[in-house]
Order: sequence, then structure tokens, then C-alpha cells
Amino acid sequence: MPAPLPSADDEAVPVDATETTEKHATGKQAAESQATGNEDTGKHCSRRLRSDAERNRDLIVRAARQVYAGEGLGASMAAVARRAGVGIATLFRRFPTRAHLVDAAFAESMEACAGAMEAALADPDPWHGFTSFIEHVCEMQALDRGFADLLTMTFPAAETLEAKRAEAYLGFAELIARAQAAGRLRADFSPDDLVVLLMANAGVLSATHDAAPDAWRRLVAYMLQAFAVRDGEPLPPAPSPGTLHEAMVRLSSEGPDT
Repeated sequence: MPAPLPSADDEAVPVDATETTEKHATGKQAAESQATGNEDTGKHCSRRLRSDAERNRDLIVRAARQVYAGEGLGASMAAVARRAGVGIATLFRRFPTRAHLVDAAFAESMEACAGAMEAALADPDPWHGFTSFIEHVCEMQALDRGFADLLTMTFPAAETLEAKRAEAYLGFAELIARAQAAGRLRADFSPDDLVVLLMANAGVLSATHDAAPDAWRRLVAYMLQAFAVRDGEPLPPAPSPGTLHEAMVRLSSEGPDT
């Protein structure tokens, strides 16, 4: 006959305390091991996500440089995304506006421009320092349509870029003062005359880049000769910084956002 099931009134069978402790310890270790594994997995996933995000950012910046160099800043954000091989949503997560993308894409170009300014200020010949800087910047325009556009526009949201532009403006004002003090640069030359030259150069480049890619050199040579001290008629008043800034803002707002 089968043994009767124990009733609630039956005396409980004692359990070995050592066995209970060992089982508890084993369970705790397993839980801790699982938690550690989950934490490691989480860290690995986080690192991978950061790595993927950084890789996408690099792809987008490189693509923007290529697209802008060939097409100018009129190129759409969608064109940059296609060149980078990412979705448009991915691009906008990294760069919410065109200004943010331009800021990143032209960081190296602005550094190169700053380097050219330092070299020009260090030149012992003030006139050569002045002219060599202008020639260098105009050549940078010729090599990169996006940079040609950039120097005729302003992007208030691109804080790093605009800070570099402000530094370059101050440096150029010093170049002007040195060249004028040396008696080589006409006294009525204004820093804003450089903006006018860059706008003119950008127009020449846009019109002739395929048919006569070196036409800009003749324009710049003409302008440098005009800037030099000569016996001649006074120039009309230079445009004010405010009116030039307004023109640059208008140019930058005319490009597509997508």
C-alpha cells in the first residue's frame, strides 16, 4: 500500500543548514554572473553604437566635402546623404541644419586659411605678405567651389566657422595696416574690399571653371595692381560691413535645405 501523504499536522522534516547556504550562495553567484554579463553586453552595445555613430559622421563629412567641392554649397543635403551612403534621417540626426554640416565640412579649410594668414603676417615684406594671402585664398576658391561660395556667405549657426572668419578678418586688417604703413597699399583700401574681390572671384570661377579654369588668376592680378599705390583717381566709397553682411546672409539663405 502506498505511504500516506503527510498532513499539515505531521512534523516537518529538518533540512541541513549547510546545504541551504550552499544553494543560496550558488544562486547568488549565478545572478551576479548574469548581471555582470548583462552589464558587459550593455557596454559593448554602447561602444558599438558610438563607433557606428562616429563612422556615420565621418562618412557624411567626407561626402559633404566632395559634393560641395564639385557642386558648391547649392548642393542639397539629400545629395550629401546619397554620396555618404546613409539615410537622410541619419544625416539630420548628426547635422540638424545645413549650417551645422558646413561647419564640420570646412573646418580643415578654415584651419588652412588661418595658417596662410599666420604665414602672411610673418612675412618680412608687408606687401608680399598682403598679396600672397589674397592669392592663396583665391586659389583655395578655385580648387573648391564650396569654399568659393563659403567666403561669400555667412552662417551664424556655424559657430566654429564664424569664429575663424572673425579671426581672419582681424588678421587681414593687420595685413592692410602693415602694407599701408610700408607705403605699398593704397590708403583707401578697406577690409571689406576683400569680400568684394572674393565675390567677384567666385562669380568668375562659376562662369569659367570648365572652359577657362585659370581665368581667375587674371582677375586677381588686375585687382592686386589696382590695390597698389598709384597716381590715380579716388575710388567710390567702399560698401559698409552691414550691407555686405546682409548680402552674404541672403546668399547663404538661398541654398536648398534638403
